[in-house]
Amino acid sequence: MAGIYIHIPFCRTRCIYCDFHSGVDMSLQEQYIDAVCAELDMRIGELKGEPIHTLYIGGGTPSQLSPAALTRLFNHLTQYIVWDKCREVTIECNPDDLRTDYIAHLRTLPINRISMGIQSFDDNDLRFLRRRHSAQRAFDAIAGCQSAGFDNISIDLIYGLPGQTLEAWQKNIELAISTHIQHISAYALIYEEGTALMKLKESGMVKECNEELSLDMYGLLIDRLEEAGYHQYEISNFALPHRQALHNSSYWDDTHYLGLGAAAHSYDGTTRRYNPANTTAYIQSITQGLCYYDEEQLSEYDRYNDMLLTRLRTRRGIDEKQLSLQFNTTLIEYMHRMALPHIANGNMERTDGHLRITRQGLFVSDSIISDLFAIE
Repeated sequence: MAGIYIHIPFCRTRCIYCDFHSGVDMSLQEQYIDAVCAELDMRIGELKGEPIHTLYIGGGTPSQLSPAALTRLFNHLTQYIVWDKCREVTIECNPDDLRTDYIAHLRTLPINRISMGIQSFDDNDLRFLRRRHSAQRAFDAIAGCQSAGFDNISIDLIYGLPGQTLEAWQKNIELAISTHIQHISAYALIYEEGTALMKLKESGMVKECNEELSLDMYGLLIDRLEEAGYHQYEISNFALPHRQALHNSSYWDDTHYLGLGAAAHSYDGTTRRYNPANTTAYIQSITQGLCYYDEEQLSEYDRYNDMLLTRLRTRRGIDEKQLSLQFNTTLIEYMHRMALPHIANGNMERTDGHLRITRQGLFVSDSIISDLFAIE
């Protein structure tokens, strides 16, 4: 099986923390959709006939696409995707876009999962993050999607905001639970180079949340969501039973996928392809019939390090039997040797034929994964 990711690089406004490729020039929408459809025609062969089981439309803000543009995109995808066999079709949406008419149009398409960038249910947080929706609009958008029949809804939350207290974060968690959504992704606020947020930090106008408080917030998140019936299947992702994100999980399971659009990535098992983050250049290149990507051939060491980075993010961990079929004995022995100190201090465990990071180790997962990396 395989997946398709489509990047939609349009936003009405830029959030303070975002470093994803996007822009506010909506005049390029029609040309961009033409280019994505053409790129799909040129590159579908990279999946070697594998059936498409997941489709993810991300951004940017895909819900900034007009209903006509979305329909045109899905009509073209129908040439390559058998919708009855495509298990998950996700679109990322901003709550402010999810008005009654727009939700109704989404229901006419093969979309069966909504991923909503809520970030916070506190209006002060939303204003700081420069989100264009209010907390009430977030609640209304969730309720509107549920009323329309969407029964697989995910929301994103951010914690560790400047000045945010543990009590305020707990209120956010409780409000999220109260909506009865199926999936929650939660991330610590990151200060990325080149963002407005980083500039505020460098000028001294905001102060980063201290690490101890951020870890307390993460621990509270895990405990409270597990109490509410959500399973933590990956470091930042929680789902009700049978509702984990299939497309995102494919990134952690070595599934092949084709990325379309500016800044999209693709993977076929041995090669990664990266579409540069330039919308205008992307459109021009595809219009001329030229593929628009940089390519990297992966060595065995590259694939090993990628495997660590993805599998150890999941609570399932690394299947050691499968590992023995993919890598040479030297790399496997190296991994086991480097894991021993972490097993001894309780941050990792080997059980049921899997090597995984424990609940205790989640708080230092980046350090653990780095220790197990191999240099060729």
